[in-house]
Amino acid sequence: MLTPEQTARYKRHLLLPEIGGQGQQALLGASVLVVGAGALGCGMLPYLAAAGIGRIGICDGDKVEISNLQRQVLYRTGDIGRPKASCAAERLSTLNPDVRIEAQDCFVTAENAEALLAPYDLIVEGLDRYAPRYVLNSACLSLGKPLLSAAIGRFDGQIALFRPGRGEAPCYACLVPEAPDDEAACEAEGVLGAVPGIVGAMAAAEAIGWICGLSEPGKGWLILHDTLRASTRRIVLPRDPACPVCAGA
Repeated sequence: MLTPEQTARYKRHLLLPEIGGQGQQALLGASVLVVGAGALGCGMLPYLAAAGIGRIGICDGDKVEISNLQRQVLYRTGDIGRPKASCAAERLSTLNPDVRIEAQDCFVTAENAEALLAPYDLIVEGLDRYAPRYVLNSACLSLGKPLLSAAIGRFDGQIALFRPGRGEAPCYACLVPEAPDDEAACEAEGVLGAVPGIVGAMAAAEAIGWICGLSEPGKGWLILHDTLRASTRRIVLPRDPACPVCAGA
């Protein structure tokens, strides 16, 4: 049962038949690990916490730099030099007392990935490098965890949900079999500061929808967003039967 305070806090969720009390209870009982507390993480995390997800982990080994402040809105000028994960957790802890925030001031590696991911229901990543994405993909496949992946560049963004062992749903390697040569394109080409806010909020909505059972099961899909044209489209993402990572899984 929701407390009177929770009923007041989540009233707008409770008014939605697709969520209601059952969905809100599911959110309060859910756990999500957000890997990457950079631009996309800053766009996702406040909405995940405000929604009442009961346990949120934040994993990032970076520290706040002045160049982050144009788009990473959880941080302030006085935070420069501080660990991002701990700083983000500190900010979010004042947002919603229903949420347990856990900071991991480290990068995900092949050695620690499964231990970091194991306690959580859903893994969400908003990284800017491909190598740790492949590590996360492999760990999620091994643990049977769903992986929600978000990426941005210039004026564009994309979101995909990968669910291992669910029908024809693909894994991340089905979408990106090999890392492109321009891995640091965001640093070289830039990104509009509002783009990670838009795409991060969309990714948070997808995570909330998955927890509440609103996502279509057994399907692979990719959301593409173009801020300049104010357009968003969802396309089917098939599983690659020759994928070296998930084929035969």
